[in-house]
Amino acid sequence: MPGGGGALRLMQRGQEFSIMAEGGIELMNSRLSGSEQALADLTAQRLAGRPAPRVLIGGLGMGFTLRAALAAWPADARIEVGELVPEVVDWARGPMAAVYGGCLDDPRVTIAVGDVREQIRGEGVWDAILLDVDNGPEGLTRRANDSLYDTAGLAAARAALKPGGVLAVWSSAPHAVFSKRVRSAGFDVEELKVKAGPGRRKASHVIWLAAKR
Repeated sequence: MPGGGGALRLMQRGQEFSIMAEGGIELMNSRLSGSEQALADLTAQRLAGRPAPRVLIGGLGMGFTLRAALAAWPADARIEVGELVPEVVDWARGPMAAVYGGCLDDPRVTIAVGDVREQIRGEGVWDAILLDVDNGPEGLTRRANDSLYDTAGLAAARAALKPGGVLAVWSSAPHAVFSKRVRSAGFDVEELKVKAGPGRRKASHVIWLAAKR
């Protein structure tokens, strides 16, 4: 990974894919997509009716959030994806092309390889910013990612949103300190538990939906 954090490995067993961090830590699995899809679906519901929405997705992952965003937002939407690791984009166009379902070729989509922090700049640029970066506010792989979720990072996201825009954040687990921090940053916040996949035994993840006041 650029800037430290070690290596990522793409693993395959039959039609199942897994992206692993060093130490055998699974970051994502092609069988578990429910919460990543919900990240886009829930955000789109709260912004329904906005004309020509501009949406930023931080983290391409396995494309589940992007595919859900394309299904949820209208034909005049513009969706930009920031992905730090260029090999993830290569995997999306190569061995995992079936998982991504051609979503990278949708004319509404732009892929920017680099740190998504560079895209969270300016005043009133985005209708929605969706962050699924490094396991959430308590990162696993790259210390620099924490700055997306600290006080300065939240202030930058708030400034970059249009009035009433939504910052949506995915996390593998609850984070009480982060919940308070988002509220203090000038957002109206919902914290939701979402299933990772079908079935009672599947893990729950957390999504914060933070609307700019």
